[in-house]
Amino acid sequence: MLHGVIPVCKPAGLTSHDVVNRIRRLSGQKKVGHTGTLDPAVEGVLPICLGQATRIAEYIQSLPKRYRGTLTLGVATDTEDQTGRVTEEQPVSPLDPGRIDAVFRKFTGEIEQVPPMYSAVKVEGKRLYEWARQGREVRRRSRRVTIFSLERTGMEEGEQPRIHFDVRCSKGTYVRTLCVDLGKELGYPAHMSRLVRTESGPFTLEEAFTLDRLERAAVSGEWGSVLTGIGEALGHLPGIVVPQSLFTSVMNGRLLHPGKEEALAADTLFRVFTEEGQFCALYRMMDERTAKPEKVFRVR
Repeated sequence: MLHGVIPVCKPAGLTSHDVVNRIRRLSGQKKVGHTGTLDPAVEGVLPICLGQATRIAEYIQSLPKRYRGTLTLGVATDTEDQTGRVTEEQPVSPLDPGRIDAVFRKFTGEIEQVPPMYSAVKVEGKRLYEWARQGREVRRRSRRVTIFSLERTGMEEGEQPRIHFDVRCSKGTYVRTLCVDLGKELGYPAHMSRLVRTESGPFTLEEAFTLDRLERAAVSGEWGSVLTGIGEALGHLPGIVVPQSLFTSVMNGRLLHPGKEEALAADTLFRVFTEEGQFCALYRMMDERTAKPEKVFRVR
């Protein structure tokens, strides 16, 4: 069985689940999962976890994401993106780029967002998109998300100007909702007309593999050339090396007592490696002296 993470370059037109199914077929194993849904119309990097790596999907999914997108002013849609039905149109007067940049700065930091009706958030036992398909709009609670950076990268003027941007944001951010809210602040209906995810946690679009490339890896059996090891995929976490004499204790889920040189604070999650470089577990500090196992990985 294969164990590791593959950063896949998801093309537009496929669902995230379509990509998972393709990797299942190519790898010949069922234990495959993704690390956060990309809408079918969105392309970009989608980390796919195989084997024991499916147990770390939550940690990758919680990391910041980065996108390259386009906001179109003057047109609103029911889905907040280019796939929806047009609900409002309005000509746009010439815009001062400085004003756009000022609005972008206003939306940088911690902001409130109301999830769009066409989303998978559950309300009263149903997904919002299920309510939307029945023609009903239900009340949604706003959420706090963080926009780490938001930069205008270009602009195409006209009656319906298009503003190109780069955004780095926290898990759970709806970029299409961000586009709608930016439009409101500028005084116009708006929607997101294109989106590419360029970063997901430690993985970038430049290092992502196309499905054609993965087809070739499957035929040649060279999965090692596209797989990122479990420990490496969690490189944002601190790591400690334990002596070989403690390997069995770690594998059996015993408590660890990191030395003072590690200086890990209480509640810190960290990776555990053997002296041979084998990643074997995730531990969490209970206090400043003792750590308990969170997940043990029996992978060779």
